[in-house]
Amino acid sequence: MKKTALIIILGAVIASGCTVRVADMTVGSTKNYNLNAAKFVKGPRVIGEDSYPVILVPLGIPNMKTAIDKAIEKDKCAVGLSDLVISQLNHSFLFGKIGMRAEGNLIIDASQPGCTGRG
Repeated sequence: MKKTALIIILGAVIASGCTVRVADMTVGSTKNYNLNAAKFVKGPRVIGEDSYPVILVPLGIPNMKTAIDKAIEKDKCAVGLSDLVISQLNHSFLFGKIGMRAEGNLIIDASQPGCTGRG
């Protein structure tokens, strides 16, 4: 009976994980863009993630900038994210993954070349 309980508890610890909300921002970007363009359009909600597997030790260090970049790069006309939420992923004990997630609405600059007629 004690061995079964120990195995169940150990299994739950190994399979457990959590996502921690790190930051909530109104606007966030890792790109340089013209704030005076005045042709910004709200785009769809996107998610960018930078994560690494864990096999006893993490096989990389997750980066918030990379997660934001991956989200912005979902559209070639996007220059930033609005209603941005940054989360840290901790889904590992001995095996699993760690990472950073950026989720927000794309800010699309319709004044860029090839981006006219958006919105």
